[in-house]
Amino acid sequence: MVPPDQLAAYRPQIDPVADSLAWSALVASLPLLVLFLLLGVLRLRAQWAGLGALACAVLVAVLAYGMPVPQAALAATEGAAFGLFPIMWIVVNAIWVYNMTVATGHFTILRRSVSSISPDLRIQAMIIAFCFGGLLEALAGFGTPVAITAVMLIGLGFRPMKAAVVTLVANTAPVAFGALATPIITLSNIAALPLQELSAVVGRQTPILACFVPLVLVYIVDGRRGLKQTWLPAVVVGVAFAVGQFAAANYMSVQLTDIVAAFAGTGAAVLLLRWWRPAMVLTGERAAQEAPEEEPVPAAGASGRAPAAGAPAAAGSGAPSGAGASGDPADEGPLRRGDVLLAYAPYAVIIAVFSIAQFGPLRDLLSATTVVFPWPGLDVLSLSGEPATAATFRFDWLASGGTLLLLSGLVSAAILRLRPAAALRAYADTLRQLSAPIVTVAAVLALAYVMNLSGQTITIGHWIAGAGTLFAFFSPILGWIGVAVTGSDTSANALFGTLQVAAAENIGLDPVLMAAANSSGGVLGKMISPQNLAIAAAATGLAGREGDLFRKVFGWGLIMLLGMCLLVYLQSTDVLGWMLP
Repeated sequence: MVPPDQLAAYRPQIDPVADSLAWSALVASLPLLVLFLLLGVLRLRAQWAGLGALACAVLVAVLAYGMPVPQAALAATEGAAFGLFPIMWIVVNAIWVYNMTVATGHFTILRRSVSSISPDLRIQAMIIAFCFGGLLEALAGFGTPVAITAVMLIGLGFRPMKAAVVTLVANTAPVAFGALATPIITLSNIAALPLQELSAVVGRQTPILACFVPLVLVYIVDGRRGLKQTWLPAVVVGVAFAVGQFAAANYMSVQLTDIVAAFAGTGAAVLLLRWWRPAMVLTGERAAQEAPEEEPVPAAGASGRAPAAGAPAAAGSGAPSGAGASGDPADEGPLRRGDVLLAYAPYAVIIAVFSIAQFGPLRDLLSATTVVFPWPGLDVLSLSGEPATAATFRFDWLASGGTLLLLSGLVSAAILRLRPAAALRAYADTLRQLSAPIVTVAAVLALAYVMNLSGQTITIGHWIAGAGTLFAFFSPILGWIGVAVTGSDTSANALFGTLQVAAAENIGLDPVLMAAANSSGGVLGKMISPQNLAIAAAATGLAGREGDLFRKVFGWGLIMLLGMCLLVYLQSTDVLGWMLP
């Protein structure tokens, strides 16, 4: 038994180290530095880097902040539980749906169908990773678009590392309005700001980012040649997505913002490709010939990696009607309409299930099943002395995106005529495939909860807030740090939203602008979040190479972050102040 006095309520301090905010912020940053050092420099596997950073965070919490050991341990267990549910619950079921399409051979049909829009890898990166990924972000979030689009790209001929990098960079501009605008709605509630006004400001920041992301994707896929040959569709897709995001966020519905933007970007690409073609088509075969030193595309069945051409369908599965004996219709001539409809069916089911679940009485019915309870034994106060909201666990077992994906998977298995035994085997394969990422995400979320509840993250935030009027420039960095640690723009907004508003009011800046900057800056932390890195690595068969992924995306994230910082700063002045509503 733990002595009762050791479980007394813990109230964090802002400056526990030598009564200095600067020194305290430096010490509070140690877990993050350890995480990035282990991951990006020493190239440890993500699960070991996460566990090492967690140990550092617990030591800082106990030794520097005076947090009782039992309270630190309980904070870590709550964070780990949150990492397992709802985050990995979502990812496991998302990958399972994909694995079933591989097992039945329908993913090959989907790959051929997408290729028929354009066989060019650079254009496919825009349509799949950016537009379709934006749609998945709108409906599910929490790593779902990274998990699904990465394996789709591999099936289209991308190298695993390039597919992972492309999906991580693409999963930026849609994030603030992801999961039907959950980050914005959360920020509005926590910071006590008007939802529509907040949505309008974010809708005048992330669309600027959206204009450039397709150009970056083209460069990642094919360098300067890619920019020279496919800049036109990149600009068209980016601008169309941005216009859709701006219009929906400002004048339509905050919840439907990314859905409108994704369809706008895809529609613009399809219309353009009716009369325009690149001077040279970059196919998977051509890319392999030009860069033979890169890792080959993995071939597997229902393991989560893309199937090689001619790979047989899983035993016991129902092959699509257009498939040959191998279950792979890749070389069977023209695709049949019925086969194409079946190939798209799982994703149509996902869209339908998530859309239906978010509207009307059904949403209220699902939400009514949610169980909210204080984490047992965890007694932590906020800086103001009120019970910390993070110490309350939300178990939305029926309304969770993971449960909706599970339902979508069951419906999809029936539509694809996959036998129950084969579906169960695919699920078991998925759990084995994601065993290391499950540990990673649990460790990283445990790290986040320890840092948040002990006061380490708040210390860092208050130190950055001391920059005076330059705080407008540094404001997006707070959101970036929050998402880099937690992997969630929603969590970062919950963590720093009130701080952003308080700092803005003290300095004389627009509180809505600063709160919006937290969410807009946070979207750029997704690509370096260990949670997202682990998901991308697992989906592409690169488990253990999260450090390589981190180094490849960090530069892009930093460049985009600096651009967002400059944009927000100029919006706080007369230079770009006219952009705000």
